[in-house]
Amino acid sequence: MTSRPVGRTTRRTAGPPGSRFRSRRSKASGAGLLAAATVLALAGAGSTAVAGPTAVAGPNAVAGSNAGATASTAVGTGGGASGVPAELSETRRLSERRSLVVGDRAYAMGDESGLYPATGWHIRGEMGGFWTQPVKLLDGLWFGLDGAWLGKDVAAAKYTSGQGYQRIDYGGDVTVRRTDFVPDDIRATLVGVTLQSSTAKTVKLDVDAHSELMASYPWGSTTPNAGQANLPDTGSYSDGTLQFRDQGTPPITNAAAHDYTALVGSSLRPTSHALGANYRGPQDPAVICPADGTPPPRCDDSAFGKGTGGRVSYDVALKAGRPTTIWFAVAGSDQSGNEAQREYRKALSNPEKLLKAKMNDRADVAAMSAVDLPGDRLLQQSVEWSKQNLADSVQEAHDLQIRDVNEGKAYPAPVGTVDTARWFGAGFPDYPWLFATDGEYTSYAAVAAGQFDTAKAHLRALRDVSDLLNARSGKVAHEVVHTGDVYFGSNTSAGNTDETVKFPSIVALLWRWTGDDRFRDEMYDFSVRNLQYVYRELDADGDGWLEGLANVERSGMGSEKLDSTVYLARGLRDLADLAGSRKDKPIQQWATAKADDLEKRFESQWWVTQAVGYADSIDDPANPANDNTPIFQRHWTGVTPMEAELVRPGQLVSPLASREHAATALTQREKACYTGEFGLFHTGTGPTADAAGNPGPSCDTVVSAVKSERSIFSLNTSIMAVAEGNFGRLGQNQQQVYTTGNARIQLDPSVWETPGAMPEIAPSPDSPANIDRPFTDRSMTLQAWGAYGVLWPVVHQQLGVSPDLGHGRLSIVPQIPGGQQKVAGSNIRLGRGAADVSARLVGKELRTDVKVKGIKATVTVGAVLPVGAKVAGVSLDGRGTAYKLVSTARGTEVQVTARDSSSSLKITLR
Repeated sequence: MTSRPVGRTTRRTAGPPGSRFRSRRSKASGAGLLAAATVLALAGAGSTAVAGPTAVAGPNAVAGSNAGATASTAVGTGGGASGVPAELSETRRLSERRSLVVGDRAYAMGDESGLYPATGWHIRGEMGGFWTQPVKLLDGLWFGLDGAWLGKDVAAAKYTSGQGYQRIDYGGDVTVRRTDFVPDDIRATLVGVTLQSSTAKTVKLDVDAHSELMASYPWGSTTPNAGQANLPDTGSYSDGTLQFRDQGTPPITNAAAHDYTALVGSSLRPTSHALGANYRGPQDPAVICPADGTPPPRCDDSAFGKGTGGRVSYDVALKAGRPTTIWFAVAGSDQSGNEAQREYRKALSNPEKLLKAKMNDRADVAAMSAVDLPGDRLLQQSVEWSKQNLADSVQEAHDLQIRDVNEGKAYPAPVGTVDTARWFGAGFPDYPWLFATDGEYTSYAAVAAGQFDTAKAHLRALRDVSDLLNARSGKVAHEVVHTGDVYFGSNTSAGNTDETVKFPSIVALLWRWTGDDRFRDEMYDFSVRNLQYVYRELDADGDGWLEGLANVERSGMGSEKLDSTVYLARGLRDLADLAGSRKDKPIQQWATAKADDLEKRFESQWWVTQAVGYADSIDDPANPANDNTPIFQRHWTGVTPMEAELVRPGQLVSPLASREHAATALTQREKACYTGEFGLFHTGTGPTADAAGNPGPSCDTVVSAVKSERSIFSLNTSIMAVAEGNFGRLGQNQQQVYTTGNARIQLDPSVWETPGAMPEIAPSPDSPANIDRPFTDRSMTLQAWGAYGVLWPVVHQQLGVSPDLGHGRLSIVPQIPGGQQKVAGSNIRLGRGAADVSARLVGKELRTDVKVKGIKATVTVGAVLPVGAKVAGVSLDGRGTAYKLVSTARGTEVQVTARDSSSSLKITLR
């Protein structure tokens, strides 16, 4: 068997080491693919039409970036903040890096040379290629020019990642530029190939396609498995197109008949065609990855594959010095061949217009929450690219057949259908589906980026799936594939405690940022049932500490987990707030009483002085004598008491942890036993009874039952960054360690795999860099949750934007990180309006300028004072004004009520 991952370890399919914390991570009736090409006639001497935006030289992505990596600002994209590159390029080791383009109805992954290695591990080797979820369409699409295959015979010179597209450049007598993008709301990937020659000539363009029509579930290690569900493809040729089909009923109980169709063709008439089992361009004969065991270093297909192939060839006339662009579309459907035809026609109707629309959409994404951080340009760039990462993560599926597959051990009949679901896909290529954990953390990044609609849709999808799956019990499903198959999260699953108690908090989060009472009301009943469920089903001993699985599961852990406790405390307060706004006094009083009791007992139960931190769990089920005795194992979840903010009526918003314990615990976590080059370890080092021993320093004397896991997940690092910011710890050795860690794995050419994409796991002592691992044994190249540790610290903590629009209030109280003089942001979306904010420190003057547009709220403006500073005077809009000095978890805040939509606050220090 493939080694079990050291990230999420329980109840998951086999995957790469360090892949997820906990993974409990679909029925298709028809699919099709069409690929076609349109030759664009270019008129006018010297005209330029490339399959992608023209670029000019711009600032480097990262100061001191390595040779071979560049950044440029794309012309006409609308851009993000000034000076932030809209393109990032790489020239080194392109065949070892994954490429990725995503739209809400399709995605494609190959390598950055233009080839298609077998990729991924959920269905080993099959998670790359071309997909229109819930079905895969092709293993790849290869291009040959006059008998020389691009990516092998003609080496790729440069890969460029843009905002919503990618581009690969090839040299030679005929230069080639390839641009891929996925238009939104169309089940298609478009590929533009631009050819240019210094002399007039006719070239032969060969296009190989190898089909693999298969559903995204079952997976390779489930029962039934992907091999049993996948039927052989057949191929034929008619009227200029290659046609592939996969028809029949898999020999699986409860499987439905399907008729998948794939078409590959062109509006330009082929000069010839061929059919056969291969046709993978230069990747023939294919190296086949076994279904299990140790794979070769690089494969071309998998043992699960049952596709076939074909080739269409074209003669393309080139004029001297004049570029000619050919567009190819890969489109498909899981509904019918007719739908595939419609998607194909939409994609090929006007590819350049669709590319422009995609770029304009991404310019709109960039325009929201545009920040200016002159003291931390790397973080500024990360904000801009993290917004794009979120937009890249959006997925949509229709007609999800909801069934509980019981961690891959069953395949019952569906219990119902969800017509449409839309969400932030967790990670590509192995986790593009709907998760509760990922979506809940990602929602904090989404509101900071102004991407409210997808966050709302994500919660609706979780509610709709969960209510069907769990008969309206209130339990939240954990992991839902595009097909509707639920790997983990039914009423019979031993967990989802943390995800279920977090749900009301995300509803409250969106309500506070949008003021949308309709959304609050739509989600309220489910939110109430969430917390009623956990108290009814997950507190068997009646002590108020919930049982059940949470973010981390390791041997020796108690049945009651710290993170579930922390998020329950927050969830109770948020539910009480929602209930109060609806005048539901019984629920408000119930939730408030539970929260009061929990908070009163929290510190004495969970703080472990010897550990210099909080226990990871309590109540060892294997030891009846252990009645709520703390168990300490150094997991990242020990940071959650400092990370989760609680909204208490009439009190300051603050985390669950006391200020004293927070300072002690955060200082401890900053040490080398917990923190590496790129952020926070999954499990810190120290004394252990595990046979593996302790590979690192010790920062406490507790003997843990488990070994350390020095894997740095972008989520772990995000949690630490947010926790530091909640307590005003924004310094270079505090929050900046963690925001920089996430920014570097996304933007530092010496670290990144896919330029601009934040991965699931950073290069770590126990998790080698993805680029040095086989394609079938890597973590995600793009993981949405890492944006939490960039967008939330900047927008909510540094810029101090804290809306409570549901109650008609807005607070903007920035905190400038130590050693910096300015932080600013514009077009920060709030409800139907927006805010601009700028904070500056010049000598003894601290200034906050705020402008709000389209927001009906009482606005408080202010600033967090530098440590040790005293106030000599305060003026608002040029006039002396009354102010409040408020001691908060962040520090001492000056607060003033704004008089108008524009406010200029000046604080003179002494």
